Amino acid sequence: MQLDHFLTRERTYCGAASTSKKRLLEDVAEFISGDVPALNAQEIYSQLLNRERLGSTGIGEGVAIPHCRVSNCSSIVGALITLKSPVDFDAVDDKPVDILFALVAPEEGHDEHLNALATIAARLNDSSFRDSLRAANDADELFKAATGYSLPT
Repeated sequence: MQLDHFLTRERTYCGAASTSKKRLLEDVAEFISGDVPALNAQEIYSQLLNRERLGSTGIGEGVAIPHCRVSNCSSIVGALITLKSPVDFDAVDDKPVDILFALVAPEEGHDEHLNALATIAARLNDSSFRDSLRAANDADELFKAATGYSLPT
């Protein structure tokens, strides 16, 4: 599965100024609903928070992959955000997060949701991929770095 199946340039943001985990999740929900009007920002935020209560989606190395299922979602929607300054995200390695890839899925799209999560996690576990995202200076560069990257074989 390719990232451009669920990530668009419009949902790619470089240098966000969010200062806390909750604020970042609020910003992500607004960012996604701003591009996909059928999705409700409050519902996204609430579902992301509910998922975080089960355990942090901070996977380590400065990366988080918050994800949830929401009503009125017809296909997987992704958003990639880098932060100006890392925020505490209760990550497994206790390092603050500066790369966030959020995923919103249809309530019934279980397999597709898991495949998208696996695709994102595989890429974000690659240090070269993370470095290319962190080197991006604007959203266009960030989108190109994300969608043009192939994992080493």
